[in-house]
Amino acid sequence: MDMGIAVRPANRLRGRSRIFGAGALVAVGYMDPGNWATDIQAGASYGYQLIFAVVVASLAAMLLQTVSATLGAVTGRDLARLCRERMPRGTIVPMWLVSEVAIVACDVAEVVGAAVALRLLFGLPLWGGVLVSAFAMLPFLGLQRRGRGWLIGGVMLLMGLVVVVLATQLILLKPDPQAMLSGMLPRIQQWRQPDMLWLIAGIVGATVMPHNLYLHSSLATPAASHAASRLGRSLCRIRLDSSLSLGVAMLVNAGLLVLAAAAFHSHGQGAVDDLAEASRLLESILSQHWAGMLFAFALLGCALNGMVTATLAGQIVMEGFLDLRVSLMQRAVITRGLAIVPAMLGVALFGSNDGSTSLLVASQVVLSLQLPLAVAPMLWLAGNRELMDGYRLRGALKSGCWLVGAILIALNGLLLWQWWREW
Repeated sequence: MDMGIAVRPANRLRGRSRIFGAGALVAVGYMDPGNWATDIQAGASYGYQLIFAVVVASLAAMLLQTVSATLGAVTGRDLARLCRERMPRGTIVPMWLVSEVAIVACDVAEVVGAAVALRLLFGLPLWGGVLVSAFAMLPFLGLQRRGRGWLIGGVMLLMGLVVVVLATQLILLKPDPQAMLSGMLPRIQQWRQPDMLWLIAGIVGATVMPHNLYLHSSLATPAASHAASRLGRSLCRIRLDSSLSLGVAMLVNAGLLVLAAAAFHSHGQGAVDDLAEASRLLESILSQHWAGMLFAFALLGCALNGMVTATLAGQIVMEGFLDLRVSLMQRAVITRGLAIVPAMLGVALFGSNDGSTSLLVASQVVLSLQLPLAVAPMLWLAGNRELMDGYRLRGALKSGCWLVGAILIALNGLLLWQWWREW
């Protein structure tokens, strides 16, 4: 599938690089500002107790992303295109519209997260940061003109910088290792507290972003051109790449929760549900001006990476459902243009102090609405004998995938219900 990314005639090494490394483009979607807000709120409010939720969410993501990549690698078509070919005709346009709304909602979170980072770094007002960040990643997409490997390399570089920043701050904070290990185990009382259950639902339910399922299925399609004897080895590389990349995302999310627990909860700060406030408190606790700057820089890196994935997913969804070809740059302009309006409205409605948090939470709720329309068709297609042959979902693995999908959908339903009550 043409994703607007130049692909040169490749030797064996280049052919492998089209597969290995693609997981990084998917993994950055699990480290976006929405995850930052949820993880920091969980750590500040309950210390290390909810680390297990990050681990469970990451394992669920690994499972579903593996199914998505396998679907694309075996069939040579992405999830959106397969839905257009296999689903009832009357469902295609509604599925596309809901997918577009979810992608724009996700992009709103990235734009607002980047705007918060720009305000912390350069003192821009939030509305000004929204305008700047809406198009700040367009030059970054210029890397795709040199080939997919350059784009993947840029994304992985930003991921590496984020990991280094978080590791540096955690070393300075010296979190409690025993408490961290204790947080890996769930407890009965956690499910009896509505506020804690709300955060668990937010971490687990909103972590598996539906547009990433469309993206990964497309990134894996080059493997379908391999000979049957090589497909199995290609799938192994795809699964390894995905697991390693999502493992990094898990470490980042767990690191954010641990950072909030060590910096805020341990110092009696209580709930910290605003990213700008978290940066200022971190700077104060560590007595280092650069601590807040590093926090903001890492947030900006994650937001920019998230914009890249949202743009790629938007292109895939539009081409797959509608069979409409657009360039990556055109899709970026469309997505950014649509994201500016709700972002600016949110800033105007909620104000500059808490607008970021409110918008981030609202974006996760919109994503939750689209999750069933991505997960259920994907699992149904992955179990289709005609499409997948010997690689289809079956037996215990099939049951486990449907169980994970049902749990995620239920948790997102809880997230939506709780948000509706509070609204």
